Amino acid sequence: MEKILISACLVGDNVKYNGGNNLTPKLDALLEKYELIPFCPEVEGGLSIPRSPAERIGDKVINQDNEDVTDAYRRGAELAFNICLFLKIKKVILKEKSPSCGSKIIYDGSFSHKEISGMGVTAEYLKEKGIEVYSEEDIDSIL
Repeated sequence: MEKILISACLVGDNVKYNGGNNLTPKLDALLEKYELIPFCPEVEGGLSIPRSPAERIGDKVINQDNEDVTDAYRRGAELAFNICLFLKIKKVILKEKSPSCGSKIIYDGSFSHKEISGMGVTAEYLKEKGIEVYSEEDIDSIL
């Protein structure tokens, strides 16, 4: 069975900045076709649960307390890629709008919920490394 790295929040792990999750209703359908490998780049990069919300501004990720947390996001992206290499994973499903996982849309950095076209740090890094990046909104296309 093909393995897919998936944002841990999408499988129901309480790893979001506020301690919650983003459980996807399509989890059962995914599990019929793939072995899911849950991973949260933010937590694995060293950030706590809960944590201050963060948004990407250019090449930086700044949290709502105006702290630069870019290094933790980059560390999480590198660890995600290492897992993909080790387990020979070619596809990932990541949480849209996240500053680490967004594949098409992220927030603009103003903490006003304004969406812009863009990618999160992990999604961008994995795509650059040749991994197929999908969001939870794309699940139907890979089922």
